[in-house]
Amino acid sequence: MSRIQKSIIAFLFLFVAIMPRVFAQEADSTNFSIYYSSARKYTIADVQVSGIRYLDKTVLIQLSGLTVGDEIMVPGDAITTAIKKLWQQGLFSDVKINATKLIDDKIWLDIYLQERPRLADVNFYGISKSEKDDITEKVLLLKGSQITDHQINSAERTIKNIFHGKGFLNTEVSIVQRDDTTQNNSVILDINVDKKEKVKVNNIEIYGNEAVPDVTLERAMKKTNEKSLRNFFKTKKFLEEEYEKDKGLLIDKYNEKGYRDAIITGDSLLQVKVGKKEKTRVNIDLQVEEGNKYYFGDIRWVGNTVYPSEYLNQILGIKRGDVFNQKILDKRLFDNDVGMNNVYLDKGYLFFNLDPVEVNIDKDTIDYEMRIYEGKQATINEVRIVGNTKTHEHVARRELRTYPGDLFSKSLLMRSYRELAQLGHFDPEAINPDVQPHPEEGTVDIEYQLQEKANDQIELSGGWGAGMFVGSVGLKFANFSVRNIFNKEAWRPLPTGDGQTLSLRYQTSGKYYRTVSMSFIEPWLGGKKPNSFSVSLSHSRINYSANKYYQSYNPYGGYGGGYGGGYGYSPYGYGSSYGYGGYGSSYGYPQYTYNYDSEDSNEANDQIWETTALALGYGYRLSWPDDYFTVYHEVSFEHYNLRNMQSYFYFLVDENGEVNGTFDNFSFKTVFGRSSVDNPLYSRRGSNISMALKVTPPYSWFSNKDYSDPDIPNSEKYKWIEYHKWLFKGQLFSPLTNPGGEHTLVLKTAFELGFLGYYNKNIQSPFEGFIVGGSGMSGYNIYGTDYVALRGYKDYALSPNNGSNMYSKFTSEIRFPITLKPSATIYALAFLEAGNAGMSFQNYTPFKLHRSAGVGVRIFLPMFGLMGIDWGYGFDEVPNVSGAAGSQFHFVIGQQF
Repeated sequence: MSRIQKSIIAFLFLFVAIMPRVFAQEADSTNFSIYYSSARKYTIADVQVSGIRYLDKTVLIQLSGLTVGDEIMVPGDAITTAIKKLWQQGLFSDVKINATKLIDDKIWLDIYLQERPRLADVNFYGISKSEKDDITEKVLLLKGSQITDHQINSAERTIKNIFHGKGFLNTEVSIVQRDDTTQNNSVILDINVDKKEKVKVNNIEIYGNEAVPDVTLERAMKKTNEKSLRNFFKTKKFLEEEYEKDKGLLIDKYNEKGYRDAIITGDSLLQVKVGKKEKTRVNIDLQVEEGNKYYFGDIRWVGNTVYPSEYLNQILGIKRGDVFNQKILDKRLFDNDVGMNNVYLDKGYLFFNLDPVEVNIDKDTIDYEMRIYEGKQATINEVRIVGNTKTHEHVARRELRTYPGDLFSKSLLMRSYRELAQLGHFDPEAINPDVQPHPEEGTVDIEYQLQEKANDQIELSGGWGAGMFVGSVGLKFANFSVRNIFNKEAWRPLPTGDGQTLSLRYQTSGKYYRTVSMSFIEPWLGGKKPNSFSVSLSHSRINYSANKYYQSYNPYGGYGGGYGGGYGYSPYGYGSSYGYGGYGSSYGYPQYTYNYDSEDSNEANDQIWETTALALGYGYRLSWPDDYFTVYHEVSFEHYNLRNMQSYFYFLVDENGEVNGTFDNFSFKTVFGRSSVDNPLYSRRGSNISMALKVTPPYSWFSNKDYSDPDIPNSEKYKWIEYHKWLFKGQLFSPLTNPGGEHTLVLKTAFELGFLGYYNKNIQSPFEGFIVGGSGMSGYNIYGTDYVALRGYKDYALSPNNGSNMYSKFTSEIRFPITLKPSATIYALAFLEAGNAGMSFQNYTPFKLHRSAGVGVRIFLPMFGLMGIDWGYGFDEVPNVSGAAGSQFHFVIGQQF
């Protein structure tokens, strides 16, 4: 072999030995293998993320724990830990970490992630739209979000729980995923719900009770009731949540009877098939352990310096030997209305604390030590009013009873709340007196948080009756401001904010009837004291000859209706109102008829009845017996002009059988009242009591005329009407459930007594009587008559044409709120009612009553006022009035019963 050949062979050997090593380090650094059997340490040169669309790559790298510059073993724990961390996020269906390049001891990593599919749509099957909305609100399945197994399982459990809570104990839910063919990596969920049937309680068995009978314990459970005759009107649905509450109520019943150790040791639910249709029902077995009966022992007061122990014992009202009752003890100590804590809070001891401690239990007797921390009296620092966007602050502030520098008083705080609610400018349910104590300084700030509500009202109403259309338009501005009338900037659209009331109303049926009225009330005359001033003016005109149909004493004599009417609050309970108050339904009972054709009408011969009325009122609060009492005085004048009228007023008919002339009614009225209701729209507690006396001068005492003389013409005899009129009214509101809560069931009891008297029996007043029966609605008020509702009877059925001289009425009514929102106050009611009317004491028996019962609903809309409908059934026939009793519907606009 030549020397040259040897050189070539040596070069080729070196090339083969060196080049693969160079290629592995530079040109082919991605062509490598990593073996688990030979782990090696590398430094991370770079980390990339691939396979994702929506998530932040930087965040994912941080979650993995793989950081550029870190030294890791490959294979090793760092890679394994990073994969686990990413899996734990629950966001991915696949996780891989690959080495994309190796150079010497450096490694390049790629984290490959496959995102879970995203939700494209959800379909529900087997449920209603409202049920779907309920599920959607509670099960957060958002379109575009990732879908995980946990979400699907949670959704299934939640849906079942929703229907279990509604009594569907056997509800089945299946959730099916299917690919969305219109989008990549997206799925559609089909949620199939089979509610099955509602499960009701079949039977309840209670074991272990000896001292308290089954029926008492079962009645203690409010929502879990077995199928039996005594539970005919109660729900029999089995609801798990209510069942758990009812078990607590059962133990509470034991506690009330002194068995403080009573417990439920076990309960079981067994679903059974009952009846021919084999409906699913549930049997409930409860095992109780009663324990011993306990009694109150000695009660000792510790730490009291303001009040002596004897006085506190008197307030507590619990004596040694009384049956132990934890509920009564807590109520007497801490109840917001009657609790002993109020005694201290009314004296400024806002930081007061009371801890009742059981210091000894001797067999069945429990001794208590009442440990009191009185603290310092709290002085009011700041009183703020917020939320009044329309009403001027002084209107709200002048109603407050809490003043800076005074001692804190809870009763005055609640009185301030009541007065703000009574204004009518703020939502009573949203008023929040926020008490902000500062113990270190011994002061307290009070912030009255208010929410304005619309209380101006518009009336646009129309009705058809007695062959004519009757239309009305009315405006009531309940927060008017007279002083800003000439301030252009205050007209938005009217000057408001000073709490004054301005009402305007016009009603007409064309030539037959028209009335116009205006009233104004200033609740704080002068701005310094709650002295009200009111003025009202109205004019009405009826032309009976302009109507060719029959006419009864009700000028509309038929059906009519529309929205409108007025609702407002006067702090004195009474005010003048002539001709305004919504036009409602009426049923005419013609006592006499006319058949005048309007085409033959002659103005000189027309039957005309005109009334002009003016009233001025002044009211104020009393400080004795307490400042819930008010007095209201009113002077009024009504001028009646009657031409060619026939026998409507039988007192006034002349020798020609007609009534002609002018008659004047000048009167004084005084009303003593007391109102302590908490809310004018939906009263939960409190009372309204009033006594009103309206009198005219006794003209016959000074005229030196013999009014029994038949030669005295009626136009002279009744030129000045004389009478004295008495009214007694009372209402009491008592909460039956959940006092002060949103859904408080309220019992209203009420009475009314009225009497119209005379000074001279020969000139009894033809005006100012009482017309009893029906809805109590009148389209107008042109001769001072009081329209008295008595549901279940036709309108005006219990009184003659021009009214009765006396009446009595008694009402018992249960009310339940449906909604108490600022936009609408709606409540349902059921009532028992009884009343009667008569002309004289000799033939009137006030307790021989016409009875009725029924149900109804009231709706208060800020724009339109109070409206309602009642169905009543009258049980007692009215003599000489056919069909007056029985089933009756009554429409109410602009008034309270």
